[in-house]
Formats: sequence, C-alpha cells, structure tokens
Amino acid sequence: MIEVTGLRLRPLGIDTLQEFVIYMRRDCHVCRAEGFEAQTRVEVTLGDRQIIAKINVVGFELLAQEEVSLSTSAWRALGAAPGDTVWVMHAPPLDSLSAMRAKIYGHRLEGSQFNAILGDVAAGRYSDLHIAAFLTACAGGRMDVQETIDLTRAMVDVGDRIDWGRVPIADKHCVGGLPGNRTTPIVVAIAVAAGLTMPKTSSRAITSPAGTADVMETLTRVELDVPAMRRVVEREGGCFVWGGALTLSPADDLLIRVARPLDLDSDSQLVASILSKKIAAGATHVLIDIPVGSTAKVRSDHDADRLEVLLEQVAAANDLQLRILRTRGSQPVGRGVGPALEAHDVLAVLRGAASAPVDLRMRSLVLSGELLEFCGHSMPGAGMSDAGRLLDSGAAWTKFQAICEAQGGLREPGVAPLRDVVMAEQDGYVSHIDNRRLSRVAKLAGAPSASTAGIDLHVKLGDHVRRAMPLFTLHAEAAGELTYAMRYLETHPVITLADKVPA
Repeated sequence: MIEVTGLRLRPLGIDTLQEFVIYMRRDCHVCRAEGFEAQTRVEVTLGDRQIIAKINVVGFELLAQEEVSLSTSAWRALGAAPGDTVWVMHAPPLDSLSAMRAKIYGHRLEGSQFNAILGDVAAGRYSDLHIAAFLTACAGGRMDVQETIDLTRAMVDVGDRIDWGRVPIADKHCVGGLPGNRTTPIVVAIAVAAGLTMPKTSSRAITSPAGTADVMETLTRVELDVPAMRRVVEREGGCFVWGGALTLSPADDLLIRVARPLDLDSDSQLVASILSKKIAAGATHVLIDIPVGSTAKVRSDHDADRLEVLLEQVAAANDLQLRILRTRGSQPVGRGVGPALEAHDVLAVLRGAASAPVDLRMRSLVLSGELLEFCGHSMPGAGMSDAGRLLDSGAAWTKFQAICEAQGGLREPGVAPLRDVVMAEQDGYVSHIDNRRLSRVAKLAGAPSASTAGIDLHVKLGDHVRRAMPLFTLHAEAAGELTYAMRYLETHPVITLADKVPA
C-alpha cells in the first residue's frame, strides 16, 4: 500500500449515530490524487487504529484544504484528538460480500460465512447499503433454523462474552411492541432482592418511545464498561446497563440501526438479536415476555407460536435455559409512555405508592414470580407470592436504590415543561387503544430523545368517559414537537369510544 500525505483532524461535532463518516473537501489533494468521491468507502488510519468510513464532501468554509473531520462515532473509535494526523486510503476489498450476494440469490449460508459477514459489520467495514442488503436477504422467511443458530453464534463471537463463574445468571426480556411495559427495572429489583444474580443489559429505543436503558438513564448512570459493570454486580447482585456501552454482540447494534428505518423485523433477526445479547452477557436462565395483541409487535397467537418455537430451538442449541410467557398486548401498560414518564411509574410501584399503576405492578409480579420459580428460588406456584412479599416489604425498593447508588447515584426523573390535554369528544366506553399510533404520537412529541416527552394516559379499556373528560396528556419539551403531535392526532385517533362496554 502506498502511503499518502497525512491530513490534519478538525472537530465539527457531527453525530451520525454509529455510522463512520469522514468529511473532506473536494479539492483536497488526497481526494484528487486517489480519485475519492462522495460516498466512497475509505480506510482511515490513526496510529495503530483503523476504521472504514464513508466520505462526505463538504464546503470550503468548513475545512481548510489539508484538513478533514470525522463523525463523532468515528472520532471515538479512533481515539482522535484535534490536530491529530490521519492517513486515508482506498478500503480493501471485502471477501464476505460474496457470501452476502449468495444469500441475496437464495442460497443458505454456513456458520463461517455468517462469521465473516458479522465480523466485517462489527469492524465497520460494511456501509449502510451493504447492511440493508444483508438484512433484506435474511428477511421474509429466508432463514432456516440452523442459519438462525449460526447467525446468533456469529453475533456472539464477534464481541466480548462475560462469564460470571456461577449459575443461575438470570435475565428477562420483552419482545416489545407494548407502550409503557416497563416491567424490567421492577423485576430486576425483586429478583436481586431475592438473592438472584441479574446483570441486566438493555437497549435504547428501537421503534418505541422508550427502551429500558432510556428509562433507567433518567434515574441513574447506565453507560458502564465491563469492569464497572462487574463491580456493581459483585457488590449488589445486579445492574442496569446500556448494552451499547459494552462490546457484547456489537454487530447487532449496527444491524438494528439500519433495520429501524427499513421497518424490518424478521423472526430470525429478532431471535438472533435477543439471544446473542443474553448469551454474551453471561445469562443462563432467560425469561421472555411475548405480548400478543392486534396492534402489538406480535399480533396473533399463530405468530407467537412460530416465534416461540424458533426461540426455543436457538436457545437449546446454545445451552441457554429459556422460559416463555405469553401475555396480553391489547393496551399499554401503566400510565406513562416515554422515558421519564415510565420512570415515574416504575418508582411509584417500587415505593408502594397509592397512585402506582395496578397493571404495571401485577404484570411485574407475574414475571418476577415466573423468574423466581424458573431459577429455583421459589417452589412451583409460590413465585408470585414470594415476589409480592419482596415488593410490599420494601426489600425490592431498597435493592433498587442500592444498585443505582453503585452505578453513580439515584435521581428523580424530570417533568416536561409543555403539556396539552386530549379530551373525549363524546360519551362512551373505551373500546380500543391503538398501541402503534400511541407510540407514534409519543415519538412525535419528542420521546425518547427528549426524555420528559411522551404521553400520560388517563383511561384503560372498558372505562366509561364523558364528553370533555381527559383521555391522555401530551408532554413535550419543544412547542414545535407538541404542535406536530397534536396535528397527527387530528387524523390519526389512538383511542376509540363505543356505546357499549367492549366484550
């Protein structure tokens, strides 16, 4: 490889999430010499570190001729500092692309081929276009069981893996699609108070108004590395950590980022995503919550049956103990939808407040009871009552506080400065709540980026309301987002009223 003249780094502070981008002037001597154009994939070297980045061409006023800049994620990956010198070369060819093209044409892949593809994805060598092509090739029932097993193992193999040196290591996951279903922090607090080890790694929101990590970030620090995570777990028995701050199944985060705007959510990808994270985090016993409802992610029992079988087969192939609980997904859980609003609900349940949402409390107790029995802490049939005692006695709340303090301290979630109440336009009974539209409205109001934005629900299915009674309150941090959400509601109602009590 021929070395060319180095270029000086200048920070521009451009955030592209996890995509690596290098910003160069078109008349930069390296661009001219190498024939680089916008969207070209290049290898960027700083010291002993290298990344593959996409070129964006910028105006003359942003950079001097001998200067380049990097997206914030690329900056971090290289450990760069202002004024550092980088070298930019053509990216080497990717052998794994032949395997990806084979999948596009309908051929099945072997484990070694998935390892090659996921290794290149994790190393940042695949562009978003390449990742989108891979995701599309694997969607629509194009993956058999063995391919899903191999994909899961490849996701684990390209990252770190934690061994806690004991059994059981508990985990709990919900496949999603149900607004406000923030049971995980409560389940962790109960399970750890019972004496189980539960190092919980969670994701930020993918298509929802809040993920567990978003909610917990309003309460404590969640960006812990593996050594810090170990210290918290060894001290308190559990933790609440954002998985993106770790190097556990790192390719999955990159796949999710591209799958999100494509709205691709195939069973194989979902199963590999969930179980690879659990395996990498050292879990031995995993409880999966599958809410089923017409506007949830899993819409029918038939869909749930198919997903359950695949989860069980992949878990068994990876020596992972799995228990699946199918729950109702006909309406949101709790009152809050959005990071801070859901955090308020979680605190109310843990503190035993009279105002705590009953459905969130009961759902959390059911899941906790299942987990306690599954891990052998409770006798069959006694798990829920054991969980109830830990919650009612304050033991779970005490343990939750201790975990948060070990992670950097517990704080109260904020409150949005702007609110608008949506009223009932007629008398009637709440006959339907559209989970998908409700999530959409919360996101238009600013969630999860604006942590205090979202929706505070005032009604449940079957409730009788009078005209002009409040159905829910929109919370926002910016007037434009509040207006945007209200305009969406004018043509996309989320709550349906009927003359009779719904069956």
